[in-house]
Amino acid sequence: MRILLAVGLNTGLLWLLWRWVRQQQQAAGVGQFILPLLALKLVITLATVVLLTEDARYFQYWGIALTDQLWTAPTAWVGTLLGDEFHAPDRQLIYHGYSNTFFLIKILSALNLASLGSVWLNAMYLSVFCFVGCWQLVRKLPPLFPDTPILAVPISFLLWPSVLYWTSGLTKESVLVGTLAWLTALVLGWLYGGRPVHAWSVVGAVVLVVVAFKMRYFFAVLLFVALLGLAVIRVGERLGVRRRGMQVTLVVLLLVGGGFVLSEVNSIFRFNRFSSQLLRNYYSMLEQSRHKPHIEYEHLAPTWQSVVTNAPAAALNTVVRPWPWESLRWNYLTVSLENLVLLALLLTAMAAVARGRGGRLPFALVLVLVVYCLGLAILLGLTTPNLGTLNRYRTVLLPFLLLLLLQNDYVRRVLKW
Repeated sequence: MRILLAVGLNTGLLWLLWRWVRQQQQAAGVGQFILPLLALKLVITLATVVLLTEDARYFQYWGIALTDQLWTAPTAWVGTLLGDEFHAPDRQLIYHGYSNTFFLIKILSALNLASLGSVWLNAMYLSVFCFVGCWQLVRKLPPLFPDTPILAVPISFLLWPSVLYWTSGLTKESVLVGTLAWLTALVLGWLYGGRPVHAWSVVGAVVLVVVAFKMRYFFAVLLFVALLGLAVIRVGERLGVRRRGMQVTLVVLLLVGGGFVLSEVNSIFRFNRFSSQLLRNYYSMLEQSRHKPHIEYEHLAPTWQSVVTNAPAAALNTVVRPWPWESLRWNYLTVSLENLVLLALLLTAMAAVARGRGGRLPFALVLVLVVYCLGLAILLGLTTPNLGTLNRYRTVLLPFLLLLLLQNDYVRRVLKW
């Protein structure tokens, strides 16, 4: 029975993927890229399985354990999905709320119905999901903003080396980046597409919001606020508020007001809770990273003054560290070379903006994405002193940052050529 179910599920998934790829090949301007990019994604996925991390092994092990519970005690499995604990006669797993690790394990327990516990197939499922989510943005941007570089989104979300690697296979980033990209594509379609909003897209957006929040709620909430800010600006534009200064004011008011409301709704968003968690993460990871490339801040404390003082360095560290001379190990060296390219793109974008050649994206969209990228860069830089871990965590930031950096006229000429 299990084999028949797996064969049926995989046949259905392959058929859906085949139909979807055939349809996307007709997308104007980008359709010819889908097969090469998908093939590259699957090849990298195979490499990640060969180099399977300890985290991935952990996810896979407990995913199979939950699937066994599904077959032997389906009612208990449903209880596990709705709770924070897993109990079996020979083992148990207990978390205490908002565990993205446990959430991913729950996802794998369902995927195992099709994969029969194969780590190869589970890795493929997550990679394909990420690819499909990112492709929504690849397909959506050219018709919405025809004057922008057509290759900007494919490079940012599907070709940039560290993003490609960490969003392939059994990683949380595979789910999170695919989800956030898909959600962004939906919202941009609503706000700039000029078409009626269909009920199915609203339902899909709700599902994506829930999944993103479950995977990493602080990362997700930052993007939710950015997209909400964009929606508020678009409403303001229709009411005649088109000055950039007013749009910036709207976003600032939304950030301040939204932060206050969130802190009243849930204590995890209060500053004292955030700052204490920030310090716990920073110092616990710093202690484990003494003999590895890492970041240190002087007098980091759980106060507004300390956070604001260290924020610029934290944002810069997130984007440009490690430097090539910090370690000769191949993984650090590879990332450091990537960072040099990233730094060159950042300086080019700054020069282009200074000369009025920043690109053709709407100012409102650039504004909210800058706020998202800056906020996430500060958060990551302050909480993640280990540079290896920081490189993986910033995978959620890089695609959106690169999307902005590849918009200016200088890069646009190169991409057009």
